[in-house]
Amino acid sequence: LPDLKSFTAQITPNSRLAKIAIGAILSLMSSMNISLPDSLKAFIDARVKSRGYGSHSEYLRDLVRKDELEAAKEQLRALVMEGLTSPVGRPWADIKANLRARASER
Repeated sequence: LPDLKSFTAQITPNSRLAKIAIGAILSLMSSMNISLPDSLKAFIDARVKSRGYGSHSEYLRDLVRKDELEAAKEQLRALVMEGLTSPVGRPWADIKANLRARASER
């Protein structure tokens, strides 16, 4: 087996291996076309340039990932509130005693 360093040194942007890898990655992605007013397109162009994104797609993926994270936080907050407002459960001592009793029956 070749060592990883020599193997990865062969992967240049235009190498056959790089093209195969990029093709595989792109086949896992879906594309989407969106229509934007000129003002939003100009805003996105400026953000891509000022924040160092490589492309519009990279910028938009970053926005979607951030929104995904916010949705997860909202879901967590809802679950915490549900737990806080739910009735009090059985005391741990009772649960533990019940489990020990069931285990000793076996």
